[in-house]
Amino acid sequence: MEKILSMIGLAHKAGRVEIGEEPVGSAARAKKARIILVAGDAAASSVRRAMGFANTGSCLCLVIPASKEELGRALGRTSCAMAAITDMGFADAIAKKLAALDPQRFGSAAERMAVKAQRARERKLEQLAHEKNVRMGKKRPPKPPEKAAPPEKEERREREKKPSRQARGSAARRPGAVRNPRCGPGSRAAAR
Repeated sequence: MEKILSMIGLAHKAGRVEIGEEPVGSAARAKKARIILVAGDAAASSVRRAMGFANTGSCLCLVIPASKEELGRALGRTSCAMAAITDMGFADAIAKKLAALDPQRFGSAAERMAVKAQRARERKLEQLAHEKNVRMGKKRPPKPPEKAAPPEKEERREREKKPSRQARGSAARRPGAVRNPRCGPGSRAAAR
């Protein structure tokens, strides 16, 4: 049991533990709590509240075989009824140590925590790969150069696209063009 309490103390020094009912409740509601630990001699109402926090925060709640005084001493307090571990690595390690201590009672919780820890590692790796792709830019294979057409065909295409000078001339030169009556030989504009 001392190894488990020392691991909890180490997590506290790392700043990955919320101590007391209110901080544990807020960490669970914020989905930051990974595992909630309740002292073995805690009141039934405290255990019930901790279970409610665990359901709200989708985390595990375990009643550990340590008294409030022992748990509090590991966390630098006189007594502590409940604490929440917010780091996945610490939570997984504590669940494994509890399962080694009492496999029948904590074995399934350790398996669930191992699955959650594996998923968290995979998500972290995917996130790091995504950030690297965004930062560095994903390398795309270069496009193959376009095949150039022979020069004679290109000239022929340009001639087909551009109308000749005769076709670009005034509307009078084009067959079937309609003249503007205001600009003709009998209009006032022509008489001036």
